[in-house]
Amino acid sequence: MKRVKQKRKTTARRTGASRPASPARKRTSPRPGMRRPSPVARSLPKRTKSGTAEGVFTGTARGYGFVFPDGSERRPDADVFIPAGKTGGALDGDRVAVRFRAGYDRRTEGEVTAILAEARKTLIGVLVAGRALAFGRRSPRDRSKSGWYLIPDDAKIPGEFPVLPSPDAEPGDRVEIALPGRRGGACRITRVFGRSTDVRATCDAILACAGIETAFDPLALREAEFAAAEPLGADGRASLTDDVILTIDGADAKDLDDAVSLRRLPGGKWLLGVHIADVSSYVAPGSALEADAMRRGTSVYFADRVIPMLPVALSNGACSLNAGEDKRALSAVITLSPDGAILGCELKKTVIRSRVRGVYSEVNALFSDGEDSPFYPKYRAVFPALTRMRELYQILARRASLRGSLSLDRPEPVFTLNEDGFPTSISLRERGDAEKMIEQFMLTANEAVATLLHERGIPCVYRIHEDPDPVKLAAFKNAAAHLGLDVSGIDLGDPGKSDFSALLREAEEKGIAEQISLSLLRAMAKARYESAPARHYGLGIDLYCHFTSPIRRLSDLATHRIISEVLLGAESPRRYAGYARDAAAAATAAELRALDAERKIEATYKALWLEKHVGEVFDARVSSLASFGLFAELDNTCEGMIPTGDLPGVYIYDEANMALVGGRRTFRLGDRVSVRVEEVDALAGRVRFSLV
Repeated sequence: MKRVKQKRKTTARRTGASRPASPARKRTSPRPGMRRPSPVARSLPKRTKSGTAEGVFTGTARGYGFVFPDGSERRPDADVFIPAGKTGGALDGDRVAVRFRAGYDRRTEGEVTAILAEARKTLIGVLVAGRALAFGRRSPRDRSKSGWYLIPDDAKIPGEFPVLPSPDAEPGDRVEIALPGRRGGACRITRVFGRSTDVRATCDAILACAGIETAFDPLALREAEFAAAEPLGADGRASLTDDVILTIDGADAKDLDDAVSLRRLPGGKWLLGVHIADVSSYVAPGSALEADAMRRGTSVYFADRVIPMLPVALSNGACSLNAGEDKRALSAVITLSPDGAILGCELKKTVIRSRVRGVYSEVNALFSDGEDSPFYPKYRAVFPALTRMRELYQILARRASLRGSLSLDRPEPVFTLNEDGFPTSISLRERGDAEKMIEQFMLTANEAVATLLHERGIPCVYRIHEDPDPVKLAAFKNAAAHLGLDVSGIDLGDPGKSDFSALLREAEEKGIAEQISLSLLRAMAKARYESAPARHYGLGIDLYCHFTSPIRRLSDLATHRIISEVLLGAESPRRYAGYARDAAAAATAAELRALDAERKIEATYKALWLEKHVGEVFDARVSSLASFGLFAELDNTCEGMIPTGDLPGVYIYDEANMALVGGRRTFRLGDRVSVRVEEVDALAGRVRFSLV
């Protein structure tokens, strides 16, 4: 029996499971007269201590799962463990009723007694005939069995699902099926994406699984085309067509929604103009176009594709601030002190004409070589303005550093694809002064607009970022101290007052800035949208919103709508309070969907590239740690997992110190390691490394 249990533990560790499939529980007998309830029993509300509760089921690839009962603390030891044979047919995300033994064990174990609400009506995966073998998962079906089955793409959905044959599909296709309910029965194919080996089909399936729409409502398309064809018209707008205004974007950008201008004022002050495409003037309130934008919430970008929030007739056409064309804009004209402090902001409807379509790489070359740059003739008319802009950027950057703004951006991969859509190389996107300059100007505009709306009592879709979680911050502090860094600026009693600037400078001097930035990023909370104002911790700004990208973000479009209708119109602020709440919730949900889809699609492209390098050795750094193993990232951001069972010796994850301890060494975030590519499931985006 001991041998069997040990084997199961090793299997769970090798497959990346967070808990063994059939865990051995160590019973501890309480002292006479003493009762020691399990952590779950202690954390549950009084009404659930009878041994029944409701909650959301979290599934795993190996069939078992966990439920956090409603009202319990979401701690790792406060869940109910559901063995594989007692899930009652529940799938990941289902709302369920459970019966459990509150007991005095280390783990509370139970069973699902009812499925209260099914989270999934469809599943996406690969069609197989007979027995299937998936990466890290074995199907129980015998190959001699006839019929079609679906192996779900989602690793949290175990096993396979019988599928009714269809003339539109064949084994090896990636498809979507409609679940017939948890009573069983064969499933019907509702959509065929294409062959599972096809990159585009895989990406389309990931988008569909995330709930991201790729086709627009026909009425919304007609409204967009009609709005784009409208003549520009004056409609009381201020004309800024004589001002020196330009856009600066990436070479491949087509939705140019922001332009900038700059003047020096007497006394050394600055007048910064941030001119944003007036998208809200094309998207009528209550229209199908607005409803479509509310559903989509954001544009999705990956590899060589864009899934736009707005139809191309607007995003790449009427709303794009193309050089030499008169365009409608909503301009934020911001007065700054000589040292970059915001003194005032005026918002107005304008007509602008960009003088030049600036490109980041060209402007960076211009900053480097001046008039000797081969791009100087293109920018001759705006060169004096660009020189002033760079000076202001440096002032704003110094100011941001002094207020404790954290620059923890992760490297962004750039994929070079062949004609079949497969990646031939992966590089990192370069960020020079041009990119950072435009970023600082947009940050300044977002802060100025949020401050103005708050002062006027007008609703706004704020971008907020809460203080770091004290527990995660304590783990980061311990990890940084182990590396010999001065952590005196970290205040665990009041995380909001922590100052990381000195620590980050010291880490850079010691050559471990990358390691520390990665650790700190994981300790930070996630930013989100809210209709109530709150501080943005990462930027060190008290009031902040997103105003500068209404073509691709609902949050910005909603803020524009409120400005147009309330600040510059005659609508009551109270009327738009609910709209701001709805837009903030929809924008946050859309951002999470897009980030999840973009991450999975990126992982697919990276795995496709690594598939050509199986057996090769690369330098990497530790990017994540867990009880089941560590993840290592190559310099081009490709990532793979090294299971704990493949490491020499026995390793234990020390969560308090963010380290994997044991064997011959201790692994921490950012540690440099040498890895070999062992196994790749490219179109599932999963990679296994081994430590060299």
